[in-house]
Amino acid sequence: MPWRSLYKRRSESCVCLSCHRCCFIQGSFPFSSDDSLCETVVPLEDPIITETTSTLQEWAVLWKQLYVKHKVDLFHKLRHVMNELMDLRRQLIQGHLAQDQTREIKRHITVRLDWGNEHLGLDLVPRKEFEMVDPDQISISELYKMVPCRVPVSHHLFINLKSFTYNSISEDADVFFFLYDTREAKQISEKFMVRLNKNGGPKNPEKVDRLCALFTVIMVHSCNNENEWFQIHENIIRKSNTKYSAPSTNYGLIISLQLLRGELEQIRRENQAVFSRALALTRKLGFPDVILPGDIRNDLYLTLERGEFERGGKSVQKNIEVTVYVLYADGDTLKDCISLGSGEPNTSEHRSFVLYHNNSPRWSEMVKLPIPIDRFRGSHLRFEFRHCSTKDKGEKKLFGFAFTPLMREDGTTLSDENHELYVYKCDENATFSNQGLYLSMPCCKEDFNSCPNLPANLPFQRSPKETFWVSTLLCSTKLTQNVDLLALLNWKAHPDRVLDILGRLRQISGEEIVKFLRDVLDTLFCLLDDNTDKYGPLVFQSLVFIINLLRDSRFYHFRPVMDSYIQNHFAGALAYKELIRCLKWYMDRSAEVVRQDHIQEAMRALEYLFKFIVQSRILYSRATCGMEEEQFRANIQELFQSIRFVLSLDSRSSETLVFTQAALLNSFPDIFDELLQMFTVQEVAEYVRGTLGSMPSTVDIGQSMDVVKLQSIARTVESRLFYFPESRSILLPVVLHHIHLHLRQQRELLICSGILASIFSIIKTSAMVGRHVPAQHTRSLARTLGEYVSCLLSLLRQMSELHFHHLLNNFHSKEELKEFLLKIFCVFRNLMKLTIFPRDWSVMRLLTSHIILVTTQFLSPALHKNFSEADFDFKVWNSFFSLTVLYINQPSLQLEPLTQAKRKKILDKHGDMRVMMGYELFSMWQKLGENKPHFIPGMMGPFLGVTLVPQTEVRNIMIPIFHDMMDWEQRKNGNFKQVEAELMDKLDSMVSDGKGDDNHRELFSFLLEKIEQETWRETSISLVTSVTRLMERLLDYRDCIKGEEGENKKISGSVNLMNFYKSEVNKEDMYIRYIHKLCDLHLQAEDFTEAAFTLLLYWELLQWEDRALRDFLHYPSQSEWQRKENLSRKILHYFNKGKCWEYGISLCRELAFQYEALYDYQSLSWIRKMEAAYYDNIIEQQRVEPEFFRMGFYGRKFPFFLRNKEFVCRGYDYERLEDFQQRMLGEFPQAIAMQHPNQPDDTILQSDAQYLQIYAVTPVSDITDAPQLERVPERIKSFYRINNVNRFHYDRPFHKGPKDRENEFRSLWIERTTLILSRPLPGISRWAEVERREVVEVSPLENAIYVVENKTQELRTLISQYQHRQHHGNINPLSMCLNGVIDAAVNGGIARYQEAFFDKEYITSHPEDTEKVTQLKDQMQEQVHILGVGLAVHEKLVHPEMRPLHKKLVDQFHMMRTGLHHVSLCVCVCVCVCVCVPLNLQGSIRHSSSSLSSHTSSEAGNLVILTDGLIGEHPEDSGHMQVRRGRTPRQRPSLIRAGQTEGGTGTVL
Repeated sequence: MPWRSLYKRRSESCVCLSCHRCCFIQGSFPFSSDDSLCETVVPLEDPIITETTSTLQEWAVLWKQLYVKHKVDLFHKLRHVMNELMDLRRQLIQGHLAQDQTREIKRHITVRLDWGNEHLGLDLVPRKEFEMVDPDQISISELYKMVPCRVPVSHHLFINLKSFTYNSISEDADVFFFLYDTREAKQISEKFMVRLNKNGGPKNPEKVDRLCALFTVIMVHSCNNENEWFQIHENIIRKSNTKYSAPSTNYGLIISLQLLRGELEQIRRENQAVFSRALALTRKLGFPDVILPGDIRNDLYLTLERGEFERGGKSVQKNIEVTVYVLYADGDTLKDCISLGSGEPNTSEHRSFVLYHNNSPRWSEMVKLPIPIDRFRGSHLRFEFRHCSTKDKGEKKLFGFAFTPLMREDGTTLSDENHELYVYKCDENATFSNQGLYLSMPCCKEDFNSCPNLPANLPFQRSPKETFWVSTLLCSTKLTQNVDLLALLNWKAHPDRVLDILGRLRQISGEEIVKFLRDVLDTLFCLLDDNTDKYGPLVFQSLVFIINLLRDSRFYHFRPVMDSYIQNHFAGALAYKELIRCLKWYMDRSAEVVRQDHIQEAMRALEYLFKFIVQSRILYSRATCGMEEEQFRANIQELFQSIRFVLSLDSRSSETLVFTQAALLNSFPDIFDELLQMFTVQEVAEYVRGTLGSMPSTVDIGQSMDVVKLQSIARTVESRLFYFPESRSILLPVVLHHIHLHLRQQRELLICSGILASIFSIIKTSAMVGRHVPAQHTRSLARTLGEYVSCLLSLLRQMSELHFHHLLNNFHSKEELKEFLLKIFCVFRNLMKLTIFPRDWSVMRLLTSHIILVTTQFLSPALHKNFSEADFDFKVWNSFFSLTVLYINQPSLQLEPLTQAKRKKILDKHGDMRVMMGYELFSMWQKLGENKPHFIPGMMGPFLGVTLVPQTEVRNIMIPIFHDMMDWEQRKNGNFKQVEAELMDKLDSMVSDGKGDDNHRELFSFLLEKIEQETWRETSISLVTSVTRLMERLLDYRDCIKGEEGENKKISGSVNLMNFYKSEVNKEDMYIRYIHKLCDLHLQAEDFTEAAFTLLLYWELLQWEDRALRDFLHYPSQSEWQRKENLSRKILHYFNKGKCWEYGISLCRELAFQYEALYDYQSLSWIRKMEAAYYDNIIEQQRVEPEFFRMGFYGRKFPFFLRNKEFVCRGYDYERLEDFQQRMLGEFPQAIAMQHPNQPDDTILQSDAQYLQIYAVTPVSDITDAPQLERVPERIKSFYRINNVNRFHYDRPFHKGPKDRENEFRSLWIERTTLILSRPLPGISRWAEVERREVVEVSPLENAIYVVENKTQELRTLISQYQHRQHHGNINPLSMCLNGVIDAAVNGGIARYQEAFFDKEYITSHPEDTEKVTQLKDQMQEQVHILGVGLAVHEKLVHPEMRPLHKKLVDQFHMMRTGLHHVSLCVCVCVCVCVCVPLNLQGSIRHSSSSLSSHTSSEAGNLVILTDGLIGEHPEDSGHMQVRRGRTPRQRPSLIRAGQTEGGTGTVL
């Protein structure tokens, strides 16, 4: 945990800690009177522990957010890693670990910390030796090199057998696992063996392993022919299906596999549970790719390949079993020296499997023979062959044997190849007690050829037609199969063959040499001491060969063995003389010899040759007390002269010489450390300087040599020699000379940057900082980017004010200075724009920003001094201002999104660098003087971008600059048109890019205060007000688009901004741009009608002219006529998809007129066909009537374009009130739903909350009252009732005066509110704002008329829908509707209206309502008529089980009709006969209510009238009734009305 507080007082001090950490407090107690002094608190806690603690605290907050954001997988992974870190931290705090264990735990901690930071998007932490580095303590070049890299790791496969099921075996089985390389077609690992019982379980229950990882089910295949068993796995891989078969899926092998990564010891520590089960380690066959010293093995892998045997007088072939024994020289069988596979104990003998009736068996069965090294010599293998009888399973008859010694007489072991062994005859009575009897006989053909004088009578007779093949593979670090190697080690036995043996050393395999590395080296130096003149050159060549052998990646790990030999075992005190002589002789001949392979090999071995030379000289010096020191120095001096000679040769005409020089340069830096053992630092530095100086001072020697030369210089700089100040002062001039040559010609810049980075890194960490880097190198660096960034930053970081002064004064002219400033500013801008450093590497980015800031502060005085007033240069000043703007806006400096802890850390380290650069910008702007108009209005946009940075102080800095720019614009042009245009354009693009915040709305209010005293105040106030309003709308729009908002909110924000550009600032290009953005939003929401209306806005701006238009948005360069035509077709497409064909028809006519005027009959035909298709769609296709909803947004928390406003929304198809309410509350999750329709008061309007008021409204269309549409089909009229509507109303019932207790309908009034919209629906949005409202009161009688009329219309629509159905399905809706009206009428529905309004008292007291009473009677009679029609339809469709319900409805209908008979004598209904009459049931106005309403679709059709329960149907006389779709209002069951017959005549009896 962090330090809680630190107090410093004048006379005393105390340190308060938040945990029990130990700390070291360094300082004086008590403090002196100087307040500037304070103590330094240095925590003694390990930095890794401190970092782990702080990181876990930071992760804890982010970990909880992962759960909230539903990132469950990362949530659980991070929890596991955090638990691991806490456990590792606890182990470090306890401190009971060895040094290597502590280091390993730190490595684990840093790996997990970096993993978590990467997955959480946190900063990359640069490390050195597992600890965080302080950027102030190292150079930027060194910091840049700390890029994490992946290290290759070893892989191990953990396998665990779970189950084995193969019922056809029914006996014990051995299961072997091994790795097989399909590309090489060979086995590459030892076998893992599992012994199973007949039930498929392990014989030993203790070996059950329950560790599970990745489960895999492996099918068990059976071999169709057992003679193919030796290659069954190859047949499976090749998919030779005829040679094997797969059983059913119930048989199989279930194993678990887990891939483990890392070294074996690491895996052992991390998976202790796995290794605690006596895990069997299965090794790779042979040596691994990398042979490690100390890896002792002595394994011989024996494979029983095949045999050829005679029948032996039998009619059938034999069943042959091979038994293998390992016997020692004394005849005893070696115990437990045969391993069938890891996982099972070793045995003393091995019996092969038996192939039935096969005299040519092929086994390919491998066993491992782990024979002790002391028993290997003299041991041999014996193979006994037995015939297994099929009659008596226990009978096995011995009929032959074979044998082979493990080691030849010359001391070599069996070679790695197939061996054809002789088979000797024997019987069951044969005895092998005296193995000398058969060991004296030849075992194979080679053995027979080496023994020409064999006796005629041998104890065992060989069967000439029988042979046995085996193959062997030796994997031993102690034994060899190479005769030449043995001859070299035993050279004293054959001194006359030494030269020949040394010549054949190169033919010995590397594996054999490294196994006996020490012995071979001792032999070579022994030969050198024995006769230097005779053996010297060959010993030198052999030594070079062995040294280069260790450069192979397989044997690279043996270099420490070589180093250990040189330091501890090498004893050739005189060897250095011959080694120096041979090495010099090779170099001197490089100019003469054509083939230089041997010279190049010697150059590559230079490092270890010098190791031997130096160690030999040390041994000689110790033995002789330093004799011949001068001679040795002279020899070294001559050797370096030869080296310089080789490097000075012109290699452009000799490719072989190029390779020689390259090999020498690659090895040259490796000898520095050896020379430092014998010479002083200055002497070695002089040798190196002379050698580097001998290289050609030109870059024309060839690109490959350029690379090698620079790489050698780079390694020289990185060597230990260069870290000494006294050597660096000698080497630095020649190093910089070569770098300068390449920089000047722009060659090999990447390597040069690496060299410079190393130099800066060393200078930073060294005590020597007084040496100055010439200014020309600075100018060269300013021309480079990319990999030179770290070099440039390192150089600039080390430059003080004096260095900058010296640099700027070295320019000979202002043109040179201008070029330098432009380039350095360009480099700085590229550093901020390009991703030179990863985004999560904040340390490097902040350090770069700090260096750019300091450098800019040093360079700005030179800019003002040399390029102001009369010498003003716009290009340089513009480059400077662009740099400052880009600097302040760069993402890495935006502190607001960061956590408080990270923000405080950055501010404590660097301060707010945006503010510092802002003051620098302001200072330079003020110094412009009369040259300010050059940057107006060009810099208006960039400066505006600075104000969008969410930093108050930066914004306050920019306000005077804006005031200044407006003042100069007013002086120059007398208006602000250019400033306004620039502000509008830039503000839109910048806010869209995510810049700006809510606080920015108040920015220009400060500017208004600044211009209050100016004469141009009124004009500027208008400008600032427009910009402020635009800013508000842009921020609202961005919040909608960028956030997780609903489509409606995004669309409303777009409409609001689009209207602003059109009506308030008249920016047509921006207006058109947002038209298309709005269209795209509609298309995403599949609101095709709204998309069409949106594009119509742009269509209306275009004319049918041939004026050329430039390419704009996604439109190509074309004429205005073409663009309008293409736009028309797109709009028609959207109207068609939105099923608003009526709107498309008018556009079709417009296009047809244009095509006809151009005589484009082909297009005219196409558009007329489309118009006709639209008419067909109107008549034939079904369209769902949407509902409309009124929404009120109240409270200050809503966006500006919604705040305290009300809208009417066109709902989606089949969307009801409850669905719409849920959808809107989902888009505004913070909103509070208001449960009443009353208008809110000021308390709600001004509250800091969101209140949402929603209820249904009914469209009011003038078309419903048009008499000329009486005969228009209902389907056509329904479209006009709900489209192109800008008036909607909703009702609120109330009682005026006292409520009538006997009949509430007498006092039930309706308050009808009509909403007038700013634009009709549908339109450019599903929403339309309410422009004004009108409120009227509806009397109880008028309300009764309205309710009955609407219910009649609902019945008419529903009946028509059921009458024309092709397949009559569920008629429950019709039954329920009829029952609701008829049953309500019987139980008092219409009767209540009769009591209220048909009473004589009411008619007498309200004479003005006489006409309305008559209208109500007519509506009731019409409803009765429609009910009769409905019952007729119901009679035809009703299910037999529902006949009782139908009878009940008919009976109740009689009662209802009888009641109405007493009301009006003009209506007479007699139930006797049924006839058909033509009807035309007219629609009525729609009902609306504040509650949820529903719509029912209908179609026109034929109805028949039901009279007295009888149906008579005459299709030829049936009339046509047109019924429109109506709304089913939610109302009391008693609100019904009678029907009325209109249009047509008929007979009613």
